[in-house]
Amino acid sequence: MNNKQQKSTGVKSKFQLTDNKSFILGTIVATMIAITPYLFYSYESVPDRKIWDTFLFTYDSKYYGSALAGVWTIMGKFIPLYLLIIWFFTCRHWWYHALIIPIIMYIFQLINVINEDLQYVDSNQFKYLIIAMAIVIPSIYLIRARIFHKINSVNKSIQELEDELTFKPKSLWGKIKQYF
Repeated sequence: MNNKQQKSTGVKSKFQLTDNKSFILGTIVATMIAITPYLFYSYESVPDRKIWDTFLFTYDSKYYGSALAGVWTIMGKFIPLYLLIIWFFTCRHWWYHALIIPIIMYIFQLINVINEDLQYVDSNQFKYLIIAMAIVIPSIYLIRARIFHKINSVNKSIQELEDELTFKPKSLWGKIKQYF
C-alpha cells in the first residue's frame, strides 16, 4: 500500500503512529523544560513575612525568618533536581546512570532545606550518598569495560555499541521498572 492509498483509506502505518507518539512525548518534555523559569520565579508570589497562610496550608519559616527566602531556597534545589530527572528519563546514552549521583545529592539538599524549617537534623546524608555512589560508579565502570572489550574484539562503530547497550523500554513505567 503506498502513501496515496494510505491517505485515502485513512490507514496509518506503524511508523506514522510511532512518529505521532514520539512527537507528543517530545512536546510534553519540551514544555516541561520550557516552564522551568516560571516554576523557579513562582517564589516571587510568596509574601515576605514569617508566616504564609494559604487556603491549602500554613507555612511558618522558622529557620529563614521569611517565607519568601524559604521558598526561594526550596526552588533553588527543586529546579535542578527537576531538570536532572527529566534528563535521566530522556537520555539515550550508556552513561545516564551517572545522573543518579547528582539527583541523590539534590534530593538530600532539598530534604535538608525543608528540614531546616522543621528543626530536624540528619547528619548522615553524606553516608547515604556514598552508598549510592558505591553502587553506581562500579556499574558505570563495568559498562565502560564491556564497551572497550567489544571495541577491541569486534570491529563495531561507537554508535552500534551505544545502540546495543541502550535499553529502550516501551513506556515510562517500563523505564522505572528497570531500576527496581
